[in-house]
Amino acid sequence: MDIRSTLTELCEAFNAHDLDRIMTFFSDDCALEMPRGNDPWGSRFEGKRNVREALATRFEGLPNVHYGNEQHFVDSDTETGISKWTLTGTTLDGAKKEVQGCDFYSFRNGKVVRKDSYWKIME
Repeated sequence: MDIRSTLTELCEAFNAHDLDRIMTFFSDDCALEMPRGNDPWGSRFEGKRNVREALATRFEGLPNVHYGNEQHFVDSDTETGISKWTLTGTTLDGAKKEVQGCDFYSFRNGKVVRKDSYWKIME
């Protein structure tokens, strides 16, 4: 498995807002951890259906969301990848967003088992 190529394809799928394609990269028992939430890990969504629903909210809240300036880093020994990016988009109420962040990915048998997202908090 070429994790770097997978991360590139996954970023392309996110930029296309193609949930069906995005979810082909995830295992059935996957987990997604988002930065915002009431717990130290933010919000956690488990299982493919719940992960898909959580990702759909990103496209709903930022209909033109785009992940640019992406860079991908890989540790093949641990089947781990990191994608660094600049998120841009406009909220439903017209507020422009631009924030840097990264995703930590864990893979098993070629599929994402965990996506842990982080981004800068702007004040």
